Amino acid sequence: MGRHNRVYAKIDLGAVAYNMEQMKLRIGGGAQMVAVIKTDGYGHGAVPIAELFEKTDYVWGYAVATLEEAVGLREAGIRKPILVLGCVFPDQYGEMVSYEIRAAVYTKEMATGMAEAAKKKNKTAYLHIKIDTGMGRIGFPASDESADVIAEIAKFPYAKAEGMFTHFAKADETDKAFTLKQHERFIRMQKALEERNTVIPYLSCDNSAGIIDFPEFKHHLVRAGISLYGMYPSDEVDKSAVCLRPALELISHVSYVKEVEEGTPISYGGTFTAPKRMRVATIPVGYGDGYPRTLSNKGAVLIHGKRARVLGRVCMDQFMVDVTDIPNVRFMDQATLIGCDGNERISVEELSRLSGRFHYEFVCCLGKRIPRVYTLPGEACGPKDMEYGMPSGYTLPGEACGPKDMEYGMPSGYTSPGEACGSKDI
Repeated sequence: MGRHNRVYAKIDLGAVAYNMEQMKLRIGGGAQMVAVIKTDGYGHGAVPIAELFEKTDYVWGYAVATLEEAVGLREAGIRKPILVLGCVFPDQYGEMVSYEIRAAVYTKEMATGMAEAAKKKNKTAYLHIKIDTGMGRIGFPASDESADVIAEIAKFPYAKAEGMFTHFAKADETDKAFTLKQHERFIRMQKALEERNTVIPYLSCDNSAGIIDFPEFKHHLVRAGISLYGMYPSDEVDKSAVCLRPALELISHVSYVKEVEEGTPISYGGTFTAPKRMRVATIPVGYGDGYPRTLSNKGAVLIHGKRARVLGRVCMDQFMVDVTDIPNVRFMDQATLIGCDGNERISVEELSRLSGRFHYEFVCCLGKRIPRVYTLPGEACGPKDMEYGMPSGYTLPGEACGPKDMEYGMPSGYTSPGEACGSKDI
């Protein structure tokens, strides 16, 4: 890996493509997918993931959280529709219109301002009406009064009410009653608008949990977020409904190995003291990279296919692990922080539980100083620098060149996102 010996995140774009295909199979025909790539693709890289789906016909476009994220994608050459799920502020309306960014709209004042900005540029403002059916965040209330306002907005010149969407607050929970109520409110709003001679082309309710547990609520667009990256929204969704493959591995290398005597304190505060003579390895990663300090004395890494537990406090840039029972650990040996080695696996979900973090949060917080190294579906073998404004050193999926049929129902032409972890399912 050369320049990436300290640490790198390996992102398997083949796994991302596979996960999207599985979710599309789940919802069937009649709806298109939206790839949610906010927060730099949940830490996986928004531009490479958007590039992956630019020529995929069943992917309508992308969703982000901010206008800045959307503009960054446009400037990187992304051409499909981009929807900002959060607030676009008044001073951004002109830029939004210029780049043909779709905006979530939830007040008449927002729609008016966007239409006025579009008029100045002789362009169209594309509006996606947000309905609050129970999230309690942003959105028009689900009411007749709101339907009156939305019907008026739909007639604005220089604006197109292209979509209407809501967001499920509890779709990832075992009890589905609240989600059913949210969907009922959304349908009532659709009917109320039809009574006002207003038909909005793109309706959207399903998030990742909705795709898995409520495929019948697909409407015209569904939004694939955490599931796109191979993680389930929670342990309460039906994991048997959609098979997902983790897309991210976090790899480092041993920077030092030493022997310590009984009674030797390790790291800040001496929260771990060696109970016997031990061999200790240093890993050059820390909370400055997004590896949580709360994994102190809790976490583990994989070295030579075995678990090496974290000793003492995680520092900003380094932490120590116990390699006493792992023979022949040396400087530069690979340390897998997330991923597989032999028959062992450390998942994002495991580290999230141990550290007291949410798994969405964990991947989003992986630091910018961690290079992202991408493996691509298909293409030719060998390293390739990809034009995403990221460090060079991107690799392609190893093994053989050319298309490979996978046993997961994925179309041929995608390469395997890595070998399985021994004989166990991941």
